[in-house]
Order: sequence, then C-alpha cells, then structure tokens
Amino acid sequence: MSEEPEILSAARTEPQGITPDRLLHTGASDRPSAEDLVLASGRDVTPRTLEWARRKLAEEGRTAIDKQLP
Repeated sequence: MSEEPEILSAARTEPQGITPDRLLHTGASDRPSAEDLVLASGRDVTPRTLEWARRKLAEEGRTAIDKQLP
C-alpha cells in the first residue's frame, strides 16, 4: 500500500468522491503477495489465511487476485 501523505488528498482539485488517475493503481505489473490476496478477499491476515493465499497464488497466479477484485 502507498504511503501517500494526507496533504495530497486535501490538495486535490477533482470533484469530491472521484479518485484522480494519478492515484489509481491496478497492480497489473506487480506480482501480488499472499497478503495482497488475503486483503483483496476481505479476510484478516492470519497464518491460516496467508497459507490459503499462498496456495491460491501457486495454483492460479495473478488470476487469483483478479478474481477477488471488481
């Protein structure tokens, strides 16, 4: 996750509720981690969910996280 300063969101000029393109990130060029998959699935990060995510990533690759996102 990004460590963007809070000031950045206060300085935006876009209408309220619209995320500017410069802040959007699909992750298409990264390799998702097991923690990324757990968080994308809405679960808590625990040893059990991390193991589940590792198995899913090993079986499905990036598709595993793409299935979790709208």
